[in-house]
Amino acid sequence: DGFSGISANPALGHASDILVTLGGTTLLAEFPELCGVEQDLINRCEHTSDAEKFITLMETYSAQAEADGSGFDMNPSKGNIKDGLITDAIKSAGAAKKGGNAPVAGVLNYTEQPQKPGLQLLCTPGNDVLATTGMAASGANLIVFTTGLGTPTGNAITPTVKVSTNSHLAAKMPDIIDFDAGKVISGEETIAENGEAMLEYIIGLASGEY
Repeated sequence: DGFSGISANPALGHASDILVTLGGTTLLAEFPELCGVEQDLINRCEHTSDAEKFITLMETYSAQAEADGSGFDMNPSKGNIKDGLITDAIKSAGAAKKGGNAPVAGVLNYTEQPQKPGLQLLCTPGNDVLATTGMAASGANLIVFTTGLGTPTGNAITPTVKVSTNSHLAAKMPDIIDFDAGKVISGEETIAENGEAMLEYIIGLASGEY
């Protein structure tokens, strides 16, 4: 929704940056949602070969979508548009924030395995089920899924943390939402504070506390 790019996504990006700094590996998926912010991600690639691979994957995927009568410019869903994401560029600018500010250490095709730690760009569809399946297949131990509308998508193999962009959604769907980033919107927490609380939750989940 319209809050995604200013609450849950940048908070998750902050958590991702911390994990990467500590030597962890994070995956930023859903390539159709990166249409319009390619240059920023290209500039962050540590190696020219990764930048070129990212460009090739984006162009190939876009061409396949257009050949099938669709395209990246059709990315925002009716629900997205209803809740404030009126163009693919707005949605992409917010979606990319899930990758924080870290350098891009690698670019992966669908189900490809990371060869080194750091932030990885993983080519998956924007479809929730196909994206989470691709992340699990690429070795994700945990998936963090931000949502403004409350999609119930999970994964049978990899625990999937559902993060709400607004507190209204967290209150309305407590059976679906695991973590509330709406405190950024209300002013109760900064992006950094919420991201660090999110990381603590992730660590607790990975440790078997939840």
